[in-house]
Amino acid sequence: MSGLADITARIHAAETKAGRSTGSTTLIAVSKVQPEDRVRAVLDAGHRTYGENRVQEATGRWTPLLEDYAGLDLHLIGPLQSNKVRQAFGLFQWIHSVDRPKLAKAIARIAQEEGTCPGLFVQVNTGNEPQKAGIAPAEADDFVAECRAMDLPVAGLMCIPPAEEEASLHFALLAKIAARNGLTGLSMGMSADFEKAIALGATHVRVGSAIFGARSPQ
Repeated sequence: MSGLADITARIHAAETKAGRSTGSTTLIAVSKVQPEDRVRAVLDAGHRTYGENRVQEATGRWTPLLEDYAGLDLHLIGPLQSNKVRQAFGLFQWIHSVDRPKLAKAIARIAQEEGTCPGLFVQVNTGNEPQKAGIAPAEADDFVAECRAMDLPVAGLMCIPPAEEEASLHFALLAKIAARNGLTGLSMGMSADFEKAIALGATHVRVGSAIFGARSPQ
């Protein structure tokens, strides 16, 4: 997989340039809407960490693949409806889109019932964009505290910067919010800007088409 090898090499180069240890950034291969043969090709190349946007689509894709491949680490990086939380628990090891109190409460309730919970990232709307999900930066500290009060395993923060703004400013803001809340996880950076994100401390980057090729039309 030349795409996977190229992205991995670029991640390692960015880590070295930032003075970070090689392998300190987790590459989430965004497999949403990709055909199964492309996903299997990346799986066969040895990659085991994948990101999906929708619980229903991911369940249909990964249920058979889980029988064929061991050690998969699945991340929900898209929006999660409260009524899909239990289903998400059954598939994902990580949820990156905890973005509102109602969802946090639903996760906490089901975590109590199940006795387990995926690792969680709080999504911060760093650009305060009305059409985008996420907690406002000014409310992030209180929301993290609220999640912790419910014993939720908050591992870090996630953001998707506004397309028309300099991504580094948003990555730096997210890192600042995380640091003052004692959080080490930073899910930030995609195909166009993951090297900037690594320079600012990203622990997880989300890359899709650069690994799999252009998405097929729906």
